[in-house]
Amino acid sequence: MSNLYLLHKPYRMLSQFTDRGDGDRGPRATLADVIDVPGIYPAGRLDHDSEGLLLLSDDGELIHRISHPRHKQPKTYRVQVEGTPGEDALQALRAGVELGDGMTLPAKVRRLAQSGLPERNPPLDPRRHPVTTWLELTISEGRNRQVRRMTAHVGHPTLRLVRVAIGPWRLDGLAPGEWRRETLHAPSATRRTQGPRRGAPGKRPTDKQGGRR
Repeated sequence: MSNLYLLHKPYRMLSQFTDRGDGDRGPRATLADVIDVPGIYPAGRLDHDSEGLLLLSDDGELIHRISHPRHKQPKTYRVQVEGTPGEDALQALRAGVELGDGMTLPAKVRRLAQSGLPERNPPLDPRRHPVTTWLELTISEGRNRQVRRMTAHVGHPTLRLVRVAIGPWRLDGLAPGEWRRETLHAPSATRRTQGPRRGAPGKRPTDKQGGRR
């Protein structure tokens, strides 16, 4: 049995439980501010200025299976970019773009009429960014700040980035700072690294807990 925790990491929060400091700046928000379950660790990370789904667990093998690049868990992001990307820019992202560390794998990309997300705190300044577009991108790599570099490469820098899915696990129903627990009962759950199937024997309902603490 493994416990998996799905957390909506807020903007400007570290993907770790302690702040080792950053120059002369004051202490920064950490995961300890929103989830106080002992013995859990994040499977992967999100940048300080990124938001959305972060998975945590008390099962080291499950963490490895989720986060290791070899397993290529697809990750889906909703991204607010500067300007209005044309079809050429979107097709370039779908085909793969040349970054400093090599070509990216093809991404799934589509425009969104609206994000379906709560407003960021603090929100973007519309005077500085009068024209923006929401995109949804799915990638199967985990390079440093990859989505931001990809959209900048095609001329549309990322202004806001929210991860909404990792493999079969989704952010749905969680506000910033909220989390829920899923208990994976199948003996091979840590080997399959996939969520319990709907109606699978032994699956217990998920527990939504926490919120801001």
